[in-house]
Amino acid sequence: MLNTFQGLMRWRFLVVAGGIMLPFSATWSGAVDQAVDEQVATEIAAQRTQSEIDNLDDETRTLLNEYRAVLRQSESLEAYNTQLEQLVSSQQDELTSIENQLANIDTTQRDIVPMMLKMIDVLEQFVALDIPFLPEERADRIAELKTLMDRSDVNLSEKYRRILEAYQVETEYGRTIEAYQGEAEIDGTIRNVDFLRIGRLNLYYLSLDGRSAGIWDNQQNSWQQLGSEYNQGIAEALKVARKQLPPDLLILPVKTAGAAQ
Repeated sequence: MLNTFQGLMRWRFLVVAGGIMLPFSATWSGAVDQAVDEQVATEIAAQRTQSEIDNLDDETRTLLNEYRAVLRQSESLEAYNTQLEQLVSSQQDELTSIENQLANIDTTQRDIVPMMLKMIDVLEQFVALDIPFLPEERADRIAELKTLMDRSDVNLSEKYRRILEAYQVETEYGRTIEAYQGEAEIDGTIRNVDFLRIGRLNLYYLSLDGRSAGIWDNQQNSWQQLGSEYNQGIAEALKVARKQLPPDLLILPVKTAGAAQ
């Protein structure tokens, strides 16, 4: 476009220069000038139009890029919303389940509390009928359970756990041996003795001087004196229970339905 404009200007110059040498009329010269001016104006307008087209093209590209970015963001948000809807649905199901559980709490408590009280009564009766080892410790444990049931600051699950724990302790007694000191009423006299418990099968005592021993008779609810030949065996069993001797075969009298054998 610039070359064309320059060419017109040179042609105009030649025409003007030729006007000096040739006898052209003034009218023809004015028409040429007008044509040149119009051509120049047209070129300038074309340049302006091209510039406007270039600007519109840049703006269009910018808008296209913005549109693509918005479209990608929209797709990402759509996927995120889908995930959120699934999470909300899952939480709604969980909330419904919790509400159902809360609605059943009263019924559960009404059914389970009597059962727990019955478990404590059964445990108390069991201890009363058992051989009388660790009487204070076992009685205190049952008394604590009864007190626990009346406490409002302890939830139901904790109370139930403590009852099961007491049952577990009683179960452990049946498969262990134990030695401890305490008082025993023997022939109407309270004496300090060593007790030996073999599971919950038999309970023995040995005087602290090792000269007398006995076995608990659960049917007579009293101690039965043993012969002195059992003193050494009970003394060794006490050491095994206290881990002062390694486990070994123990020869001890066993209480049967009739008498100690």
